[in-house]
Amino acid sequence: MSRRKPPEEYVTIKLTLAQRKTLAEMMPTLADRLKLDEQGQRTIEFTETELRSIKTQTDTAVTAAMSGVARNSLRHITHAAQVALERPQGQVYQLKITLVDTKPPIWRRIQVKDCTLAKLHESIQTAMGWTNSHLHHFRVGEQLYGDPELMQENFAEMGYKDSTTTKISDILPKKEKTFRFEYEYDFGDGWLHEVLVEGVVGADPKTKYPLCLEGKRACPPEDCGGVWGYPDFLEAIQNPDHEQHEEMLEWIGGRFDPKAFDAAKATEAMRKGLSNWRE
Repeated sequence: MSRRKPPEEYVTIKLTLAQRKTLAEMMPTLADRLKLDEQGQRTIEFTETELRSIKTQTDTAVTAAMSGVARNSLRHITHAAQVALERPQGQVYQLKITLVDTKPPIWRRIQVKDCTLAKLHESIQTAMGWTNSHLHHFRVGEQLYGDPELMQENFAEMGYKDSTTTKISDILPKKEKTFRFEYEYDFGDGWLHEVLVEGVVGADPKTKYPLCLEGKRACPPEDCGGVWGYPDFLEAIQNPDHEQHEEMLEWIGGRFDPKAFDAAKATEAMRKGLSNWRE
């Protein structure tokens, strides 16, 4: 199944009009976002990938600049991009994700920067251990959020809002300290997750995000029948006399430990991201 890669988080830097014009000449594809019709200093958003490209290109261009004004603009842009790339991005959200109706509960506690719900989907998939093989959506109160490309005609019919542009910060109440919403994966098996926002904490400048702090129990295999079919699957693989014992073991490759979970490996998977996202 083809997947569109979710957008990166944005980082802001402040640039004067002269600096924005210099950058527009060097990187014309950014021109429509540089507020070239506005005077004075303005805050501009860039992705981390864009900032790295800006830093590399402006740093190289300094030596070829034809005037001192141009060199000063380029040096400022280079410095601003470098500072933004090194700056810890404020705060992170601490979320506890629990697979609803699992007994004992299957859950993960993660920390993520503010990001789109599409990007949060990626973090949930990799922290839990899913394979991103099915559709998904978020439900916040009565409002559904999904990817318009994936939901297609259902997007308008079911009143979805766009998860590729809606951020975590957009859906949270201003005054509540904790907040719950739902994430559902695979509408056939119906894996429903409760996402509990436990709070907002300061980002540790020495820590890379996203991060899985802890969790319990292995993610169920894909297509095992949802939360109601999972106990039957476990019974079959654990009982040598079960009529489906050999069939189920062969289906999962010979071994499955329902108690297994490693937060460090989950963190590694989260930072690697989903392997089957495509442009």
